[in-house]
Formats: sequence, structure tokens, C-alpha cells
Amino acid sequence: MSFKEQLIRLKENWLIILLVVVAFLVLTFLVSNGTSYSARDSFAMNDSAMYSKSMEYAGGYGLSYSQDFAPEVEDRKITKNSSLSLEVKGGEFKLADSKVKSIVSSSDSIVLNESLNTRENGNKEEYYGSYSIKVESSKLDSVVSQLREIGKVTYFTENSNDITGSYTNREIELEVERERLLRYQEMYNSAEKISDKIELNDRIFNQERTIKYLEDSLKNMDQRVDYSTINLNISEKYSYSNIALVKLSDLVRSFVNSVNALLKFLFVIIPFAFLGWIVYLVSRNKKNSKKR
Repeated sequence: MSFKEQLIRLKENWLIILLVVVAFLVLTFLVSNGTSYSARDSFAMNDSAMYSKSMEYAGGYGLSYSQDFAPEVEDRKITKNSSLSLEVKGGEFKLADSKVKSIVSSSDSIVLNESLNTRENGNKEEYYGSYSIKVESSKLDSVVSQLREIGKVTYFTENSNDITGSYTNREIELEVERERLLRYQEMYNSAEKISDKIELNDRIFNQERTIKYLEDSLKNMDQRVDYSTINLNISEKYSYSNIALVKLSDLVRSFVNSVNALLKFLFVIIPFAFLGWIVYLVSRNKKNSKKR
């Protein structure tokens, strides 16, 4: 077959040739795309497997992420906090403040916040203040007992909260996330494509942040269990004697003002009264003279 005849044959079958070329290109694209996304599919499958494992792990402990009970755990995680209001005699606030600082120091506690203020009560100033104290949970009862002796207790409450379930769930979650991080690191070391390494590097970074958050959360829970908070308020007793004294002084002041007003009135009236009396005497003398 001559070249000219072959060219004519190609022109007659151009549609078949075009379909073959298109099919080849599509097949090449699919193979390349499948290879490119194989790592991503692996990531998704591993994430799904890790999630299923975490659910199975939690289920093995009889726990749910929505529960906060964990009855099978013997070592309970319990937080305790107290609120205490005291009343001291007028003029003894500074002494009470000194006693608070001494109790805090002797018990190795920490004053997180302190606010001292004054208010007017008649002609005197009354002091009042508030304290937020962190104390070791094992010393809570002893410290509260010492604080109660400073003055008259006007208010006291103590709250306990069992966070064992939340703590246990957080530990399980942390363990699962650590396993996921190890898996990402293994996949990163075995990945060949730059794009896969970049994506895995991002996942590792986010995973490390998640683990850090969970670790800090557990540490915060431990601190809440190991240290209790005491919210303390102290105020000087309202002095009723001062109120009586103030009222008496006001009464004396009012009396003096009244006397002053009366004297002013008399000093104004007396001259006119004296003048009227003289006129009366003169007129009476004239009448007596006429009668004679």
C-alpha cells in the first residue's frame, strides 16, 4: 500500500483514531490521579480507624464522652472550694488582715487576688476587703478553721465537685491523639511525594497542638484537685454607738442653732418693744395730767 493510500485510509478512519487517543489520555490521567490520592485515602482510612479505635477503647471502659461519672474508677478526682464572710469589730480590720496573711504564710498558701476598701460611716471610716486564696486541698479544712477564728462568721459554704469522669475521658482522648501522631510521623517518613510530605507536616503540626491542649487541660484539672480556692470577705462591724453619737451631736447642733436664732429674734424685737413701752408710758402720763 502506497503512502498516498495510507493517508487516504487515515482520513477515512480519523474518528476511530481520535477516540483511541482520548481513551489513552483518560486512562493515563486516572492512573496518575489514583497514585496521587492514594496517600490521602490512606490518611482518611487511618483517621477513621483511629476514631473507631478510640470509640472501642472508651467503650471498653464503659465510658462515654458525655458522661462525668466513671463509677469503676477508685482514685476519684474531686475539687473543693469554700466561701467565707467574717465580721470584725470597728478598728480591728488591720489586725484581721495581718492574721489572714500569717495564716496564708504558715500554710504555704497563695493569695491570688486581694482588694481592700473603705466606706464612710458617720464621722468614721470602715474597712472591708476580699481575698482569693489558693491552698493545698489537704490543708483546706485546717486553714478554713483558722480563718473562722478571726471574726464572727456571717456566711460560709463549701462546694465539692467530682470530675473523675471528665478526667478519665480526657486521658483516653490524649492517648488516642498520641497514637494518631505516631501514625502521621510514620507516614511522613515513608512518603515519597513532596505534596504528601507537606500535607502530613500540616497534620503533624495540628496534631501536636491538639495534644498540647489536652495535656494542659489535664494539668489544669490536676491543679484544681491539688489546690482548693477560698473566697474570703472581711468587714468591720457596723457601729451603732457611732450612729447614736452622730444623732446626739446633730441634736446639740440643732439646739444651738435654735438658740442663736432666738437670740437674733430677741435682739431685733427688744428695741421696738422698748420704744413701744416708752410711748405707752408717755401717753399714760398725759392722760393722768388731764384728769388732774
